[in-house]
Amino acid sequence: MKLHDDIHNYYEKLLIDEIGKQKIEEDYDTDTLTDFCCTALNQLPSRYIRFKVDMAFYSSQSERLEMEQRVRDAVAFAKAAVAKRGTSNE
Repeated sequence: MKLHDDIHNYYEKLLIDEIGKQKIEEDYDTDTLTDFCCTALNQLPSRYIRFKVDMAFYSSQSERLEMEQRVRDAVAFAKAAVAKRGTSNE
């Protein structure tokens, strides 16, 4: 078993999905986007899974909605932190 291949933090997937929805990758260079992701993920709890289907099967709709809101809040926090730093693709 390779832990880095077999176990994932589900919040990473939710964050990547939200970044895509908000087109955040268009706003920052690669290094800044990496820092952005770390900042956002550090605002979120860990939720480790083996398979994405585990979350669909074992989570209620209200729990999934709460997780998505947490990700949106973490993205807002990371945007503010990056704005203070002043690095973007502008």
